[in-house]
Amino acid sequence: MNPRKLARRIGGIVLVLALMLAALVAWLNVQGEAPLEAGGPTAPASSEVIERGAYLARAGNCMGCHTTTGGAEFAGGRGVETPFGIVAAPNITPDTKTGIGNWSAGEFWRSLHHGRSKDGRLLYPAFPYASFTRVSREDSDALYAFLRSVPAVEKANAPHALRFPYNTQAALAVWRALYFRPGAFEPEAGQSAEWNRGKYLTQGLGHCAACHSGRDALGGTRRNAKFAGGLMPDAAWYAPSLASPEEAGVQRWPREQVVRLLKDGVSAHASVSGPMAEVVFSSTQHLTDQDLDAMAGYLASIPVRKAPPAEPRRADAEVMVAGRKVYEQHCAACHGDRGQGASRMYPALAGNRAVTLALHINVVQVIRQGGFMPTTAGNPQPFGMPPFGQLLNNDEMAAVATFIRQSWGNSAAPVSTLDVLRVK
Repeated sequence: MNPRKLARRIGGIVLVLALMLAALVAWLNVQGEAPLEAGGPTAPASSEVIERGAYLARAGNCMGCHTTTGGAEFAGGRGVETPFGIVAAPNITPDTKTGIGNWSAGEFWRSLHHGRSKDGRLLYPAFPYASFTRVSREDSDALYAFLRSVPAVEKANAPHALRFPYNTQAALAVWRALYFRPGAFEPEAGQSAEWNRGKYLTQGLGHCAACHSGRDALGGTRRNAKFAGGLMPDAAWYAPSLASPEEAGVQRWPREQVVRLLKDGVSAHASVSGPMAEVVFSSTQHLTDQDLDAMAGYLASIPVRKAPPAEPRRADAEVMVAGRKVYEQHCAACHGDRGQGASRMYPALAGNRAVTLALHINVVQVIRQGGFMPTTAGNPQPFGMPPFGQLLNNDEMAAVATFIRQSWGNSAAPVSTLDVLRVK
């Protein structure tokens, strides 16, 4: 065959395949979408609906992203760091110029359920609509009613700062075709109403899997990695596995201790810090004991997935000596000479799952930045750990991290100076 004809034929085949692929991506991005209902903002809702919406906003921790430190509530502006750049959370107050004051209840529902803005543009999944798609229309309408009741704030939305091609709708459409399907919560037959309530809150507004799942290079949840633990979007913290009792799984915990941890930020078994402390402070402490108990029941039912046993690596003797010296000077007064801690004040380090995680990121962050439990009604004056990032050098932080990970029965891998330097 003539080379030119062959080239044209190959080019034609490639073009047809590209068009077919584009058509498939487009179809997957509208699959399951019903026509948008007509109408502007609805009439004011009852006080009961607004109150319910306020509760749901707490359950979804909406303020966590849509409120900056010291800023007006729900006025946006917080930047969510991702491997692809920064996604700026928008203003969701009822301001008609810069917020959602001109949105209808149907448009708000579409944003939760389908991940589309008022004008139909695709939203970035830093807004966890992959979880919110399970939220019922009734709850969506209540949340919408609450947001329309908060003070309107005129504050222009900050632009996203994403690298090319991640800043294009085309790339976002491909991502959604690969990873997102709109859905609805389906109660599981054979389970109690309480268990299903816990599943609905955990998988929907609570969006626990958004952080506690492993993600691939494109930011999608890896196959069979739901609740299996993963790096936070900014890679500064690790959200431990909810499927592993060796990490953050509560399959072996008494239910009341899970409730206490979610409500108070501290229990007989653990305490929270880092991003989870923010979640407890802004969200879970405000939920009813009934809902927290339902969530605890569901979390306890997540199938156990044990990580493959790691081959123990003992640190060099000189590292352990240096780590012990730092520990005795700066840590033992609170955490005890045997890492035993003090109940509800200073967490024990011996047998502490947060200390012995396979990834060293969290323990380095706590040493560097400090560890602070949230202020809650059940723990109104929490004890905190000061940051040591300006007092200890990287060698000393690595040594003390290694010491506590390999003392008092702990057997986690040592932490090197390079490991500390790599932590954001």
